[in-house]
Amino acid sequence: MIATTLARILTKGDRVAVSNVTGREAMGVSIASQQYCGNIVGGWALGHDDEVIAVPRGRDIRVFGQFADLLKALPARERPNKVVVYSPPDAVYGDVKEVVENGQGIVKTLFVVTEHVSVEVTAKLRRLCDLARMDIIGCNTLGVINAPAGVRVGAVGGDAPGESFLPGSATIISNSGNLVNTIATYLQSAGLGISFGISTGKDPLILTPLKDFLVLAEKDPRTRIVVLYVEPGGTYERDALELLRRRNYTKPLLVFVAGAFAEGRDISLGHAGGVVDGPCTSATDKMRLFDEYFGSAPFNPADTRAASRHLARTRRGLRATTLHALVPAAKVLMEVLRLKPDFKPVRPVALNPWIVDLGALADKLPASLALQPGNVPSPYKELLAQQLKGGLGRVVARQSMRNASHASSNDGATPRVYGYSLPALMERPAPFAQAVLLAWLGSPPARDFEPRLFEMCLTASLTNGPGSISAQGAKLAASAGNEPHTAMMATLGTIGSIHGGNGKEAARFLVRLFRETGLVDPYDRKKAPNLDQRVQAYVADYQHRKSAAKNAGVEMEKVPCLGHPVFNREAVNYDPRERVISRYLEAQGLYNVFLDFYHRLARELQRQGVTSKVHAVNVDAVLTCVCLGIAWPLLVEKKITLERAVDLPFLTFALGRVAGGAAEYLDHRESGTDMDMRVPVSECRELTRPRD
Repeated sequence: MIATTLARILTKGDRVAVSNVTGREAMGVSIASQQYCGNIVGGWALGHDDEVIAVPRGRDIRVFGQFADLLKALPARERPNKVVVYSPPDAVYGDVKEVVENGQGIVKTLFVVTEHVSVEVTAKLRRLCDLARMDIIGCNTLGVINAPAGVRVGAVGGDAPGESFLPGSATIISNSGNLVNTIATYLQSAGLGISFGISTGKDPLILTPLKDFLVLAEKDPRTRIVVLYVEPGGTYERDALELLRRRNYTKPLLVFVAGAFAEGRDISLGHAGGVVDGPCTSATDKMRLFDEYFGSAPFNPADTRAASRHLARTRRGLRATTLHALVPAAKVLMEVLRLKPDFKPVRPVALNPWIVDLGALADKLPASLALQPGNVPSPYKELLAQQLKGGLGRVVARQSMRNASHASSNDGATPRVYGYSLPALMERPAPFAQAVLLAWLGSPPARDFEPRLFEMCLTASLTNGPGSISAQGAKLAASAGNEPHTAMMATLGTIGSIHGGNGKEAARFLVRLFRETGLVDPYDRKKAPNLDQRVQAYVADYQHRKSAAKNAGVEMEKVPCLGHPVFNREAVNYDPRERVISRYLEAQGLYNVFLDFYHRLARELQRQGVTSKVHAVNVDAVLTCVCLGIAWPLLVEKKITLERAVDLPFLTFALGRVAGGAAEYLDHRESGTDMDMRVPVSECRELTRPRD
């Protein structure tokens, strides 16, 4: 490493330049940094020459097209000696090479924030910077903060670094950038402030390893304690501990090793470099290495005397077994080593989660790690209760969506749907059904059979013959000489609340009946509510309302999606499209509580004399049952709104039918004659007499 002290990595007076500074993340972080310490002299982004990023309560940031342009435009006293790289993975090598070629002798340190840079490229970056005598930190670093100097690079400390990083005598070195912030806040409860907060990054190859930072921390006059946050993957800790033994390292370590809970479980810790791939790389292995170095058992908050005795003998440090145990461990370490607090300890940080939604992790985590909801203070308690009122479905906060979208994105390289690569989706089985469900639900279908069911629904919606209203719309457009897209719009324009839109009413109908039942999994027959009881109660109420409507001389609303004008001639009627889906479910050993309810309801209405025959569960009903089956778990987990779930059957019908409308257009345009859909004058009736 070129730097000989931590202050050489970052100190007051350093001048910082930022690559890809107009990117969303880079811009937001740069504005916050400029407001905190004002150390950014400029940035560059291809195609953004001469732009300016406005900084409220701070110096605006000039933007240049290239790094070379930035150097030429700035006087020597303002040229950057630090560079933060926010470029996309494919552009990192080019931007670092540009800095090396143009900034040699000027730039001393580079911080690569970008994650998922390939190992090959990362190794080349190390070689480039070594030859140019520049230090490079990352990849996947969140940055570095020098708290006593009040300066930072990157996003360490978030939007208000001064709140978490009070000046003091602990240096934090962490694989995770966010945990640097968390630990700094925790240590305030022990009266410990921060000298340096360093995010090493956690890609597969770390450019500046832990051992180099530990050597610099030992030389830092302010640092009295070094706090480490360690994740699985890599052998950097083993290498560091070997070095510390050889050097007879003089400063105590306070260590937390994360990730042991995930061993043997199908849980990803998120960082690309967190892959356990050999000896000394698992969390358990790393815990053992630190315990051997300390020569003591892990710190137990319930037995601080044992920790004190071991620490008095070895003076090397302690390993905490939980993150929040770092605070009592720090207090013991300071007491034994007679280190005075940096300031009066602040109120202890307590974990008080307002909302707990562990999702699939709930069944994988040990009981001790499965959080329980805490107490929500006022006025947030009342506001939250108001937001959550209504049971099913998510309540979203409104915002301007003029130039933003959750559903789609394109960074110039990859179009995405809710963050998922569209080219990758194209390679999956049933790609269209998979992609549409993702686009409509915001998350991929949870079960393998759902895309198949959804595809069957789209096919069932394709057509119901040339006499249907939507098919007539397409044929009218063809007869009038329109283009194909106009016929497709005509198809959609003739779909309404009566033709095709009944599924929306059926969805509302089912939600009203099932929202208070505690239903979680609509595919689980064993945990389904008592359907016979609910059907009988509904039919009894329906009879009562029908009688009251008849006595009042008003029309009684019908059960949505029960019955069909075409499939209605038998004592027991079926819609053939519904039958195909029902047979598929039976053949696959699958169950859908909503479809089961509809069939029971049709039979019970006839049995109690409300209807003269068993009406067909029509295509709109089966579309609703399938779509609601897919959406229901997301509703229960409040991942989608109720409005979105209710719209799904209508959208499914419209998507299938618009393809059928295109078929009617193509057929009619080729085989029909112009204006042949026009009703002859002889068949038109006049309902008003001529008045002129």
